[in-house]
Amino acid sequence: MDAVDTTMEKLRAQCLSRGASGIQGVARHWDRDGSGTLDLEEFLRALRPPMSQAREAVVAAAFAKLDRSGDGVVTVDDLRGVYSGRTHPKVRSGEWTEEQVLRHFLDNFDSSEKDGQVTLAEFQDYYSGVSASMDTDEEFVAMMTSAWRL
Repeated sequence: MDAVDTTMEKLRAQCLSRGASGIQGVARHWDRDGSGTLDLEEFLRALRPPMSQAREAVVAAAFAKLDRSGDGVVTVDDLRGVYSGRTHPKVRSGEWTEEQVLRHFLDNFDSSEKDGQVTLAEFQDYYSGVSASMDTDEEFVAMMTSAWRL
């Protein structure tokens, strides 16, 4: 039995042991947007394993690199101090401004609200999804270190 089968079997056993009201309670807990339904993204997020301390540490280091102001929130102003969007194809063609490129980049990590501010919790949530697809801490840490030039 592989890890997916084991996880699904554990989920099945928990659902059977809780009954209908217990399952509804779990679904409400996992329903992040309060819609009353559990969509696939919410379901998959709930099944993600927690990140190890090594993974959390490297994610925090990447966030700290982006958070130039040190206020615990990454904004487009913070990104300007770290990255340039001038060579992005849409900026070069005149279709977007550099500000739009940086905002689009930031939106990757932002929650569903897309408020232009990324907290450490949102950044960690994004990377917990990436982490779930990587087998070892070493592989994840190497990827983060390379991607963020830590």
